[in-house]
Amino acid sequence: MVHPRKQDTPSHEKELPGAEVGELVHAVQDPADFAAAVRIASRPVVLEEEYVPDGGMGAWTVLLGSTSALFASAGMINSYGTFQDYYESTLLPSSASATISLIGSLQVFLLYGAGPITGRIFDAYGTKVLVPVGSFLSVLGVMMLSLAQKDQVYQVFLSQGICLGLGIAILFNPCVAVMSHWFRRKRALAMGIALSGGALSGVLYPIILQRLIPSIGFPWAVRVIGFINLTCLSVACLTVRSRLPLSPGYISWRSAVDLRGFKDPRYVLATTAGFLLFYVLFIPYFYIQIYANFRQVPPNISNVLVSILNALNIPSRILPGLLADRYGCLAVFIPITAFATISVFALWLPSHTPGTIIAFTALYGLFSVIHRASHSPRAFVSLLAAYIASITPREVYGARLGSVYIFVAISTLAGAPTGGALLATVDETHFRTLIIFSGVLLAGGTLALCGAASVPEGARWKRLRSAQSSQHAPGSA
Repeated sequence: MVHPRKQDTPSHEKELPGAEVGELVHAVQDPADFAAAVRIASRPVVLEEEYVPDGGMGAWTVLLGSTSALFASAGMINSYGTFQDYYESTLLPSSASATISLIGSLQVFLLYGAGPITGRIFDAYGTKVLVPVGSFLSVLGVMMLSLAQKDQVYQVFLSQGICLGLGIAILFNPCVAVMSHWFRRKRALAMGIALSGGALSGVLYPIILQRLIPSIGFPWAVRVIGFINLTCLSVACLTVRSRLPLSPGYISWRSAVDLRGFKDPRYVLATTAGFLLFYVLFIPYFYIQIYANFRQVPPNISNVLVSILNALNIPSRILPGLLADRYGCLAVFIPITAFATISVFALWLPSHTPGTIIAFTALYGLFSVIHRASHSPRAFVSLLAAYIASITPREVYGARLGSVYIFVAISTLAGAPTGGALLATVDETHFRTLIIFSGVLLAGGTLALCGAASVPEGARWKRLRSAQSSQHAPGSA
């Protein structure tokens, strides 16, 4: 809470009780003191900076809990490529690729789509509700997944898509946002460490599954993951706690979303870019292992490609944010999306050998999943969030960002299933179509960002629009 600090009162002026002018006037006993009372009450209030520990046992304990929670939750999304490959080959062979990919897409959809509401609940109730509920749903979803029967796609959909997806969505925002309660100068470092939990489990979980499934079977391999998650989330429930005063109030979609930003062409172009980029962002994550198997890459290589994608996250979570703070969001965002586009066309499209497939996997992981200390799990959306902040009034930033997240959620829900529909048959022609489709949409998103960069900023845009209107007005020269 921000506390007011009064300016020092000169010795010739009395310190009078009460904060309001009326109270001060009534407190004046001597008419000679009236002018002094008015001067004291009229002074501007100086606000003290909110105290933030920025370290200490409490802060680092909360960081440990947040990292553990994101290890157990976000890592399940990052590992979905391994599940997709196993489902198509063994557990759900009768289901279409688009249907199976919808399960993973639903998790991402819930993560972004529920973000505005979970953020508002965090502001109102802190972590005491969200972390236990999200932990329970996450562990329940994984354990129920271990009971799924062959060719019963609805069981996987309910357990992994909905139950686990809701648990991840409920956990993610509070575990990242709570860092701002405990860190200020070290906030970027703290958020980077917390977000690294999801990347680390995205490296380890695919390897664990690949090692355990042949020896103890899929059900017990998933239960091992579930017990790991249970341990991590128990730590999170015991350690993650908010510190600052809460702001309870009515929670609704109306307070979480603001569509007035679409009057600004920069906002429109940024939202369009987000929609196009996220439509295809996860396609390599879901299909790179299937593509490697199609190219007859040795299993000891194909089985770790998803881990390679996630491993490139760990050292590159903070760098884009630092560069964006110095050079501007779009100055960093546009090159990242351009390099991701180039890697798809120049490496993935012509790749036939293990070396080129590994090179594409590493570069795409680097340029598509560079994280910044933000509320979002991927660099595309974190840099997008930072750019929205730069063109939006502070008091409506959360709602404007919530509007963007709605479009991002829809695109992620549709993207991977669209990829599955394009890959109706695993052959050269269908894979080529899928890769070109991914590259074209990435290029479209990059062009939309370039368009946003070319639009004049703020008042300059309003003056330009007014000048154009006056030129076309009746009677103008």
